[in-house]
Amino acid sequence: MTKQTHPHHKNRGFIATPGKNRDKETFRLASEAQLPADETFKRLRSHPEGLTAAEAAQRLHQFGPNEVAHDKPPHALIQLLLAFKNPFVAVLIVLAGISYVMDIAMAPPDDQDWTKVIILASMIGISGLLRFWQEFRSAKAAENLKSLVRNTATVQRRPTSQTSPLRMEVPMSELVVGDVVHLQAGDMIPADIRLLESRDLFISQAVLTGEALPVEKYDTLGAVAAKSAADQANGDASLLDLPNGCFMGTNVVSGTARAVVVATGSDTYFGSLARNVVSHKRIETSFDKGVNSVSWLLIRFMLVMVPIVFMINGITKGDWMSALTFALAVAVGLTPEMLPMIVSANLAKGAVAMARRKVVVKRLNSVQNFGAMDVLCTDKTGTLTQDKIILEHHYDIHGRKDETTLQLAWLNSFHQSGMKNLMDIAIVEHADAIGERIKLHDYTKIDELPFDFERRRLSVIVQDSHGQQLMVSKGAVEEMLAVSSYVQDGESIRALCAEERARLLSRSQEFNAEGYRVLLVATRHIPTDARKAAYQTADEQGLVVRGFLTFLDPPKDSAAPAILALKEYGVTVKVLTGDNPIVTAKVCRDVGLNPGKPLLGQEIEVMDDVALCAAVKHTTIFAKLTPLQKSRVVKALQANGHTVGFLGDGINDAPALRDADVGISVDSGADIAKETADIILLEKSLMVLEEGVITGRETFGNILKYLNMTASSNFGNVFSVLVASAFLPWEPMLAMQLLLQNLVYDLSQMFLPWDKMDPDFLKKPRKWEAGNIKRFMLWLGPTSSVFDITTYILLWTVFGAGAAYHLHGGDGGQLIMNSGWFIEGLVSQTLVVHMLRTRKIPFLQSTASLPVLLSTSVAIAIGCYLPYSPLASSLGFIQLDTSYFWWLLLTMAGYLALTQTVKTLYIKRYGQWF
Repeated sequence: MTKQTHPHHKNRGFIATPGKNRDKETFRLASEAQLPADETFKRLRSHPEGLTAAEAAQRLHQFGPNEVAHDKPPHALIQLLLAFKNPFVAVLIVLAGISYVMDIAMAPPDDQDWTKVIILASMIGISGLLRFWQEFRSAKAAENLKSLVRNTATVQRRPTSQTSPLRMEVPMSELVVGDVVHLQAGDMIPADIRLLESRDLFISQAVLTGEALPVEKYDTLGAVAAKSAADQANGDASLLDLPNGCFMGTNVVSGTARAVVVATGSDTYFGSLARNVVSHKRIETSFDKGVNSVSWLLIRFMLVMVPIVFMINGITKGDWMSALTFALAVAVGLTPEMLPMIVSANLAKGAVAMARRKVVVKRLNSVQNFGAMDVLCTDKTGTLTQDKIILEHHYDIHGRKDETTLQLAWLNSFHQSGMKNLMDIAIVEHADAIGERIKLHDYTKIDELPFDFERRRLSVIVQDSHGQQLMVSKGAVEEMLAVSSYVQDGESIRALCAEERARLLSRSQEFNAEGYRVLLVATRHIPTDARKAAYQTADEQGLVVRGFLTFLDPPKDSAAPAILALKEYGVTVKVLTGDNPIVTAKVCRDVGLNPGKPLLGQEIEVMDDVALCAAVKHTTIFAKLTPLQKSRVVKALQANGHTVGFLGDGINDAPALRDADVGISVDSGADIAKETADIILLEKSLMVLEEGVITGRETFGNILKYLNMTASSNFGNVFSVLVASAFLPWEPMLAMQLLLQNLVYDLSQMFLPWDKMDPDFLKKPRKWEAGNIKRFMLWLGPTSSVFDITTYILLWTVFGAGAAYHLHGGDGGQLIMNSGWFIEGLVSQTLVVHMLRTRKIPFLQSTASLPVLLSTSVAIAIGCYLPYSPLASSLGFIQLDTSYFWWLLLTMAGYLALTQTVKTLYIKRYGQWF
């Protein structure tokens, strides 16, 4: 065996370039594909019957799991550093540095003041550490949840070298070089493999090449494969064109194969790309764009307002250094430094809540996208229906019960080796229930033409005890009639004329209208001189139609109430299926969907994008679709401004899952579907989706609460500071006090992720709109300024700040003003949380959750206590007369009344809140 280097040491720093000769020198698959299979087994120290269990275990221990580098989460220290990578935290770090220079480095030893630096450092530390803790926990939870969803491979291994091989399912991560694997439609290629045997094997390499159409792969026994391998040796083809090599990450569209693993993990072609390209850096999602747009809106606002505050204070007070210090404190006050932590905590909480509902969230940001979804595209089978197909009837061409039709169907379903679908299982189970007379055991399988999504039929070639060969085909009615030339009528066979063809189609449509799925069974006796070692799809011609099979897939009991519930939450359900439109329409009516006029795949094929965008607006059923047509429908809906979720579990759903805003699959789905999806359901039910939508909207709503409340409150504070700076002889609050006020307020907001959302908020899908936050800020911010100004007047006139200024030159008056506005500002800023968190009347119609009630109450208590605490003098506070608190109650009552009035006007004007 050629020595295998450790995955993390081989080819470090080299980016593979398909088509270059160095590919063939670098990747083992290129060299092994050009050798006879016996030589490959010898070089890999393996065996055609597979490795022994002990050999596989030893190789797994020596070379590590079959995983690529980007599958692992970053180290905890890296996560800690990334938690501080945020524009708001950067602003705080800059301001802390400036405060250090001004208050410590440039100050005499006796005048050094660490207070502002300590407060800023506390804000930075709390924001970053809380975000790190939330994201670290959520990453661990996500890894644990993902472990519930295991991608496996079918491996042929021997318990010992003396025993026969067994087929078994093992996790993909446990594959090793030399393993012999078996593949069928829907499987993901688990490693770089060299084909040993294949039948009509088509591989989708879109993940590596971007080419939508699958390519056919061969074992090297075929003449075509031999010629292609020769081209490879001459350097005329690229690495990905190897006819007998398949690459990790690609997937089987149709056919079957047996292959040997020649490279795993980072030694694979896919692993090399993942190691050398920053593959873990995802394209910015709508969620990321929304957060960034809001962040930069607030930063731009800060860059405008802070210089204005600085200039006004410098000009009116004459102390430019003090003005700079105060302006920097205002900048901190405008910085929503808890935003990263609030976002992370909300998403993590949402993911955990969804996990309790049997929903695995692979990507945290998809929680919010789930809530924003307003169109759900879903397949019919297993979602709207019970996913339990029952064979109801087996008829001849006249619609009479016929056991021969069932016998032929059993031959086809029993002997096919591909992915057995629900109808194959139903046929075998029905035959088992009837008895042995249905099972034609004297036939042996010769060959098979597997099902694919273009032909929509499957054929097996069997041979009886007399050596007579028979092709038995079953498939969709139209596709079967296309390759049939005769019909079996009793004991006679006659030509399939146009009139008979129309009758058969009409009869199948009658079955469809009753809710049955229909397959046609046909046969062809193969004469001795036409026999082959291997049959091709071109041999499916001149078939004799033998009869119908009708299947029933009854609707799920939960489908109708789930669709009604989704509709109530503003989610439109559309059905995208490869199935018959008549059957689909019947099922849709049964579950409460208005089917309307179905749009067929052949109609979509001739539409341009503009016409399709117009057509999808009013269409509920999209039937007889190919995988790429499903993807086109999803993109058309997105182009119309919808946030689209796609629920699918099959290989044919992978393109649409990738293109949807939220790709949703199920644990029992095909490997490629689970790998592509953002969210995986452990239970295939629309009711689970409804709960996920609610959780997503709760998550997004709590994020919006923080943004709207903080933005409007900060804007109001800055507006109040501008007024005070213009008319008061000193700052209304010291820079240190402004920082302390902001710190206490931020700590009270830590529990917002655990707040409740009003039921009416959850009824509509929500999207990120920075313009709405700006509008909210401009409307609600000045309401607090009104009562800030009345507080200035109150403190100046009633509580003696003005008199103290005139008598003593200002220190006493400033202490009164600072203390009074600190209390009023913190109480109003914290109390208004309850006003702005809901469009209803707080406490009477909507009450916050207990954690929020407690956190805001504690913040208010701290704000009122500090001027009376032992720290008061060091913080620049003075005790106020107790009558101040009666004035404070009156001020707060007026503030809450004005806020409720403005809120009502806002809702009437714009029709929404948040």
